Amino acid sequence: MNAESIRQLIEQGLPGARVEVTGVDGVHFEARVVSSAFAGKPPLARHRMVYATLGELLGGEIHALSLKTLTPEESTA
Repeated sequence: MNAESIRQLIEQGLPGARVEVTGVDGVHFEARVVSSAFAGKPPLARHRMVYATLGELLGGEIHALSLKTLTPEESTA
């Protein structure tokens, strides 16, 4: 698994999202996800939305994923 593959999966699952993913060892990753779908949702709900795009990869090929989830308005503040 690589950062680009994870980015593509998140973007497919959250259409219109802007996604940046980094990870140097192939199992631990960090993602910054900006989506209008996050509006009005608490952080835990936002993280669950992202996790849902990755399904069974989490805990398997993706050992750890650190998330920063923002609305477009929050990303420019």
